Amino acid sequence: MDTPIILKTYELYKTFYVYLGKFPKKDKYTLGIKIENYLLNILELVILASGSIKDKKLPCVQQASIKFDTLKILIRLAYDVKALDDKKYIGLQKHIQEIGKMLGGWQRSLL
Repeated sequence: MDTPIILKTYELYKTFYVYLGKFPKKDKYTLGIKIENYLLNILELVILASGSIKDKKLPCVQQASIKFDTLKILIRLAYDVKALDDKKYIGLQKHIQEIGKMLGGWQRSLL
């Protein structure tokens, strides 16, 4: 579990988990849970990819990348509907940018 992308994704989940508790009730059980599920799926895929043999890594990383793109849109949507305030959104964006670079680099290295 010591690979940087796993640790960063883990940190992003922990941060979002705290924020989810502060989501408005109407958004918590719809958009909030959807974001949480995407985060857990991405974490699972990067763990799976990191433990896979080389020719099995690429499909996992590609799936994680697609889910990550969707996650970014869902988090922006949460911000736009005011489920996340500016400070929380900016905090999540820092994690997202780092993970995005790592995921993109990992994917390019496998092609």
